Amino acid sequence: MITLYENPGWGSAIVELQLALYGLPHALVTVGNIHQDPVARAALGRVNPLIQVPTLVLENGEVMTESAAITLLLADLAKSDLLVPKARSKHRAAFFRWLVFLVASIYPSFAYSDTPERFVKGNGGEAYQLNVIEHRKQMWKVMEAEAARRGGPFFLGDRLSAIDIFLACMVHWRPREEWFRTETPSLWRAAEAASALPGLQAAFARNFG
Repeated sequence: MITLYENPGWGSAIVELQLALYGLPHALVTVGNIHQDPVARAALGRVNPLIQVPTLVLENGEVMTESAAITLLLADLAKSDLLVPKARSKHRAAFFRWLVFLVASIYPSFAYSDTPERFVKGNGGEAYQLNVIEHRKQMWKVMEAEAARRGGPFFLGDRLSAIDIFLACMVHWRPREEWFRTETPSLWRAAEAASALPGLQAAFARNFG
């Protein structure tokens, strides 16, 4: 069985929702606050020296990290194109582009803003945190323009993808729900459409209430 090392509401939610949607059997191991609890860090470090959430351990014991890589792997394991468009399909290029944009430009910014003391010493942490969040908002606006151009209901238009699963989770992180509702309505619509999918209700409620 696949094992997901997770914390409710963290980035592991993105993986948990995909596992649930595919119906892939899995076990959950809650790791605790790896940023503040040395015991939690040590325990996860024995599984994954990178000490990351999510960490996925496959049935053969191989460790997987990086949410985009996990997303592509899960589609292979499920033998499904539900969340990852097939090769040469009309949505394939856009899916790859915006998935990588999400994980390379937006997702890492949470590490910088959630624990600014890891990157800025002294009294500059608060200003640094605010700057990172403002930069993140601008990156979300770039994605909003693309989603609006495509017309919904999903990010790629008429086609559900893993990007919508990312959005369903990430709109609950700073700058949080109200900002997305008012400033990026197309992204919010895609997130809502994904979170309402049959098969996701239990996993979604466990992570976001």
